[in-house]
Amino acid sequence: MSTSQANVSADIPKVSANPDRALVLITALGIGQICGWGSLYYSFPLIAEAMMAELGWSRTNLYGAATAGLVLAGFLAYPVGVAVDKGYGRRLMAGASLLAGLLIFMWSQVSSLLGFYLIIAGVGALQAATLYEPAFAVIVRRVGPARARSGITAITLWGGFASTVFIPLVQFLLDHWGWRDALLVLALINGVLCAALYYGFIRPEKDIVHVIPSHHECQQQTDQQAIRASFRQPVFWLLMLALTAYAGAFTAFTFHMYPLFLEGGLSTQNVVWVIATIGPAQVAGRILISMFGAGMSMRRIGTLVVVIFPLVFIVLALQPSSFWIVAAACIAYGASNGIFTIVRGLVVPEMLSTRAYGALNGILTFPSTLAKAFAPLVAAWIWSSTMSYGAVSWAIAICAILLAISFWLAAWVSRR
Repeated sequence: MSTSQANVSADIPKVSANPDRALVLITALGIGQICGWGSLYYSFPLIAEAMMAELGWSRTNLYGAATAGLVLAGFLAYPVGVAVDKGYGRRLMAGASLLAGLLIFMWSQVSSLLGFYLIIAGVGALQAATLYEPAFAVIVRRVGPARARSGITAITLWGGFASTVFIPLVQFLLDHWGWRDALLVLALINGVLCAALYYGFIRPEKDIVHVIPSHHECQQQTDQQAIRASFRQPVFWLLMLALTAYAGAFTAFTFHMYPLFLEGGLSTQNVVWVIATIGPAQVAGRILISMFGAGMSMRRIGTLVVVIFPLVFIVLALQPSSFWIVAAACIAYGASNGIFTIVRGLVVPEMLSTRAYGALNGILTFPSTLAKAFAPLVAAWIWSSTMSYGAVSWAIAICAILLAISFWLAAWVSRR
């Protein structure tokens, strides 16, 4: 850690946050993340396949709408982070969930491609205000960056169940009622349950900045300095590259793993089971880290876990037809992804600055969100050009290799 970072860390007030209140907030955010990721993110590939079959729209058209939404989310990442830093997390996350529920309801009624694009653009944009990054910023604001590790880890433990819960749920709804009725259920979950959780349990008046008023004044004075100082650090740009490569690989795989595995020869039932293993694997990885990696830095944990991503995607690029090989690769991927989610949530205070967490995280995730936006579309374009997911799998593997190299360099530079 640099001298300036050490000085900033020393300025953090020594406050003992009420553990019961923090636990209630973490639980509410965790349940909200399960429902948010499940209804806004993991459900899309399954719904898209059903829409293609009924409406005759192309894969490129459908994923182009998701791209438009995630581009908007990228531009919203920084202002959302700043808003949470200033104490607007409650209204922001609750309002975004309510609006997302309304848009998903409108999605269930869609019949034109233009209307679909407008709705999905809105749903994608609202992810910037409902998924992990704003939830992490809410925790950091509640307990301070020095004490946020356990809270962020707990939220990711909850969020790890999103794919396990929602992929089978959405598939069940599709099989029995169709994609329009499935979306009505998702609209209620997001617009009612998530909005109520965020509005009822995010309490900005209990944040650490209100416990120590001088800390709030100091924060206002140093946030902009911390942002400017981070821009001058090579580790900032290396981390940005690593997170962008990770986002591209993660999103391309998430949005296309369902048809990818079907093309590989697995049955629909086996594909659902294989994908469902990812969630428990994510949780298992996070539990292992919380049990055995409590004394390890995020820098060290990250350098170890990023090695697994290239290995997993190279195996998948070889297109194994065995259910057990694919399941093992998905379990390894899920565990690594679960751990890396914690790493990216804590890498800012450990390797950059303990100030301006929401703002810095928003800036770092801006290109990542753009990668999330374009990766599914690029993958769809590669598939359309080759009529095979083999090339798509190799492209994802290249992104994973770039992730590993850039994170290793960031870790090495930050040690200096």
